[in-house]
Amino acid sequence: MVNQKLIQRHPFHLVDPSPWPFLAGIAALNLTSGFVMYMHFYQGGVYIFSFGFLLLLFVFFVWWRDIVREATFQGHHTKQVQVGLRYGMILFIVSEIMFFFAFFWGFFASSLAPTIEIGGIWPPPGINVLNPWEIPLLNTLILLLSGFTCTWAHHAMIEGKRQTVILSLGLTVFLGIFFTGLQAMEYFEADFTISDGIYGSTFFLTTGFHGFHVLVGTTFLIVCFFRVLSYHFTKNHHFGFEAAAWYWHFVDVVWLFLFVSIYWWGGV
Repeated sequence: MVNQKLIQRHPFHLVDPSPWPFLAGIAALNLTSGFVMYMHFYQGGVYIFSFGFLLLLFVFFVWWRDIVREATFQGHHTKQVQVGLRYGMILFIVSEIMFFFAFFWGFFASSLAPTIEIGGIWPPPGINVLNPWEIPLLNTLILLLSGFTCTWAHHAMIEGKRQTVILSLGLTVFLGIFFTGLQAMEYFEADFTISDGIYGSTFFLTTGFHGFHVLVGTTFLIVCFFRVLSYHFTKNHHFGFEAAAWYWHFVDVVWLFLFVSIYWWGGV
């Protein structure tokens, strides 16, 4: 006699109870509280921050491990579930667009109507802006090329060309790391800091958060690279990589807006 409890009569995935959301909340609380304490010179703040950061990394690993297991080995990511995942990823990217919209709003509000406190001109006096036709232009070309290689990998995956996927995805990861290295070098060579008035604040916050998103996207692609090596993806079942590609193209587009508005127009 068949156990009726083992028969699933719908295509949806009802996830099992998990401790990871609770631990993620604890990690986020310690991370933010420790950072605020550190910025206000409270003793122990750096230890609380470090604990929260390490706990968050642990939760990332075990939570995504469970998701990979559910998708690859347990077969829970049916076509209907993948539709929901796609909607979730789209909404996440929309929220990220709103996030960067706030930074661009702050930049244009400050640059289009500079106050008397900064001399009424933009860029403010005393700020030696970065040349947009040096490292920023090179980084633009790198990200555009990485977008091409990422799309190349996606098409190769759809066509079932595994070796081409490995090559193109490896190139994308390399270009992402190369971009981050150049961005760090640019920060070290800059003559101004985040505390140098409104220009320094808007420049480093906007470009810095974009750089953080590049790190996240590169990590996303590295995970996909090793999943390709482990035969986790097929021609018809590779949403994990598809989501990474969407995110990477979003990062590319944001950088184009950054280059045109902050580096080029905002530095004239």
